[in-house]
Amino acid sequence: MRLKEIYQLAIKLGMENDPRGLASVEKELKVKEEKYQELTEVKKQEFDLERLNNPYSDTRILAGDEDRQIKRVLAGIDMEVGEILLADRLQNIDLVLAHHPEGKALAALHDVMHLQEDLLELLGVPINVAESIMSSRINEVKRSLSPVNHNRAVDAARLLGLGFMCVHTPADNMVSTYLTQYLEEKGPRTVGDLIKSLKEIPEYAEAVKANAGPMVFVGSEERKCGKITIDMTGGTSGSESSFEKLAQAGVGTIVSMHMSEKHRKEAEKAHLNVVVAGHISSDSLGMNLFLDDLEAKGIEVLNCSGLIRVKRQ
Repeated sequence: MRLKEIYQLAIKLGMENDPRGLASVEKELKVKEEKYQELTEVKKQEFDLERLNNPYSDTRILAGDEDRQIKRVLAGIDMEVGEILLADRLQNIDLVLAHHPEGKALAALHDVMHLQEDLLELLGVPINVAESIMSSRINEVKRSLSPVNHNRAVDAARLLGLGFMCVHTPADNMVSTYLTQYLEEKGPRTVGDLIKSLKEIPEYAEAVKANAGPMVFVGSEERKCGKITIDMTGGTSGSESSFEKLAQAGVGTIVSMHMSEKHRKEAEKAHLNVVVAGHISSDSLGMNLFLDDLEAKGIEVLNCSGLIRVKRQ
């Protein structure tokens, strides 16, 4: 496959697994196109044209010729300068594939967080409330990323002649779809049942062995789950103000990748159950679903940087 084809596949799978629905995402792209056409010529020069075809600002080709043929990939969760040097040392690596964004994709991570506003609405929170509580959090993330040296790993890949790409929200969308369907089939009654079901997934089973498996952050294993929601996509942690609104909308249990102490305390105040499935193991699950598609097309995949490789095809 060419590098561009891998990128396009990531976007396609991300849109197909977007919890908002494909039609909603396509409508969003159409609105962006209309807004782009209204821009002045100066503003058009500054506009990231990828946004017209790719709804995920945190997923981009970061280095390398788009037409480069890719046969061997080094994939991982955090692919920084050390992993770029590892790829060079291994030799015959055509593409370094990261989950977490780097370069311009990291600088624009905040933009994909608007997805969370739509997810809150789908769960029963009025959209005006969802947009209001997410606004300050999105700006907080934007400011926090502003001073970061975004291009360190990108420059290393460029100097070594390696292709470099990150797949963030599309992979997170895939794990969200997978876990939603999986838990609907399992139908856990209690939080303990939920934990047991998660541990039957290979990535989480491996994480248990490394002392990083699923755990209860709020509540107890004896409590009933009620309505379960999967919080696995949307860039990064949302607003802690959302928990009260989710509880009011009827959500009983949240399954997330990770949760800060500040967020945990607010979830506890809202009387929600919270199960943290595990960050790197959840990221691995999403990436594995994508990597299976690459291997099915004849690409060799090597894994590193915490990626727990499990093949399902």
